[in-house]
Amino acid sequence: MSPIIETAPAKINLALHVRHRRADGYHELETLFAFAEDGDRITVVVSDAPVFTITGPFAAELDAGGDNLVTRAAAAFGRHFGIAAHHTIALHKALPIASGIGGGSADAAATLRALARLHGIAPDHPDLFGIAAGLGADVPACLLGRTALGRGKGDALEAIGGMPGRPLLLVNPGVGVSTAAVFACWDGVDRGAIAEGDLLTRAVAGRNDLEASARALAPAIDAVLALLAVAPGAVLSRMSGSGATCFALFDDVAARREAALAAAAQGWWVLETRLGA
Repeated sequence: MSPIIETAPAKINLALHVRHRRADGYHELETLFAFAEDGDRITVVVSDAPVFTITGPFAAELDAGGDNLVTRAAAAFGRHFGIAAHHTIALHKALPIASGIGGGSADAAATLRALARLHGIAPDHPDLFGIAAGLGADVPACLLGRTALGRGKGDALEAIGGMPGRPLLLVNPGVGVSTAAVFACWDGVDRGAIAEGDLLTRAVAGRNDLEASARALAPAIDAVLALLAVAPGAVLSRMSGSGATCFALFDDVAARREAALAAAAQGWWVLETRLGA
């Protein structure tokens, strides 16, 4: 049986509005999810014994023998669908760790998609989304893998029209930020809902309510946002998720390239890509 390969694209929060803290400890969110064309990569094949490996530029920051969303996703998939087969799963880790672009969640979602393909289960099987919801708040959106409005914990999803092919730049200053710490520092102010309109209109009118607390915890974000804010040709720049990765959308690849070179000159991680569907 041939290996199954799935991209785990970077998740972008074009806007992230935190409305209030829920009784279950989560926060009520409204967010515009979008996805890059590029990200991590998952390869899955049936094997005689379970094997999990990690390669790539950020592999050293993860422990293949420890708790990982990829192995948790595989175990949950096997239990739910009654599949006893063992798998060799290889994760190529190209995205920074703890960076606000859904790396672990995207990896888990890609693992579910790959296993579903391998075992003949429909990729839109509703049970896959149930498994995803049990793995983390962003995993269902990453499993859907297309532009969507997220409500609730971010897992109540409504697919909406995207901006496929729009040039996108991701920049991370090389610092990890704890999602729990960022939410803990949120000021608790409900600044209102996401606006109506097309995706770009809604995104530009929106905000990231976690940005202030993330910047307080990781001041390096300030410099990234300052550079992107004045980048020629940028139509929107913002921090994604709980940080520290920031993004900018451009009208053309030449402008994106110029901003990428400026960011790389600061020693920051950059990814020149495009928005997916």
